Amino acid sequence: MTAVAIRCSGITVEDGRVAGHDAGSTLVRRLQRLYPGAALIGSRAQRADGFVVVPLELVEPERTVVINMDVVDSPSVWRTLASGGAEPRLMNFVWWNTSQFTHPVDRASLALSCALMPTFANSQRTATEIREIVGALTVPQVGAGLRLDWSNLGIRLAHVQGREDPAVPVVLYPAIRLSDRKKPQLFLDVVEKVRRRTPITVEMRLEESHLISAQAIRMSRRDWVWVGPLTATREDYYYRLARTTAFLATAHEESYGLEYVEAMVAGVVGVFPDREWSRALLPDRYPLLYRDASQAEEMLMSAVTDTARCRSELNAVAGGDFVGWLRDHHDDTLFEARFAGAVSRWFPDDAPGAKTRHMRA
Repeated sequence: MTAVAIRCSGITVEDGRVAGHDAGSTLVRRLQRLYPGAALIGSRAQRADGFVVVPLELVEPERTVVINMDVVDSPSVWRTLASGGAEPRLMNFVWWNTSQFTHPVDRASLALSCALMPTFANSQRTATEIREIVGALTVPQVGAGLRLDWSNLGIRLAHVQGREDPAVPVVLYPAIRLSDRKKPQLFLDVVEKVRRRTPITVEMRLEESHLISAQAIRMSRRDWVWVGPLTATREDYYYRLARTTAFLATAHEESYGLEYVEAMVAGVVGVFPDREWSRALLPDRYPLLYRDASQAEEMLMSAVTDTARCRSELNAVAGGDFVGWLRDHHDDTLFEARFAGAVSRWFPDDAPGAKTRHMRA
């Protein structure tokens, strides 16, 4: 049976397991559940709990499918794997927004990588962007070889906990970074205006590099804003979501929006910018899509002061059950089946065995 190895920079292994709750770490763990025993490609060899970490130079290309999440690097990864004469079994997994690459060299490298290697995208929106980039930045002879598939990532529904609404509404900053693309200043401007009108608490859980930033420190000086680290476990993460009232999304672009879906399935009321990426997550006629900061303020105000009515409106546009609609459209078993099917199709000779779960009826 062909083995699987996953390459994703920045992943750390602690106590024998992939650590962290950022999107990259979460997706690596999901791929390891899909392919039990899948190796992690890292800088030095080590044994972990049920898998090994192996340097790229020690991967056996003739018997290993390499899933590369650092997609721009795939041509150089291919050359390393091919140095011994074997034909590499290498594929791309695009799990982020392509707009993060603005430099012409980066975008051309992304186009070439996706044209040359089978590529799986984390959403239809991302797949469309990849097709457009390849078409625009590669010659027809290369671009014609594009092999592309996609699925929405979905979430693991087993983690969701029962709701316990707080006495003082809690508003979540629905990101782990304060990068410009997330527009944290817009978030702060809006919640400050809402806070002047009604009591709220704001929670911001940030990865370490952003947690110690000057911007995070300034935000934490407000006595109604809690800024802290990411939760230690997924159980803790969903425990906090079950006690969160609403979130205000302010990102300019997202490739999918895993954190937003997780929060909404947990019963958190989501207020979104009226943009293509957010509409792709939501049912038609979703009522909490704002076009400017003033609308965002009014919608967030409704979400924290008349939460029951907002939830009723969400149910109304989703056939009576908004959370049920999210579960049906964002169940990660759909992603697992589509991903495993693509891998088997692209590498049909002794394809790696995937441990897919049955989809919900």
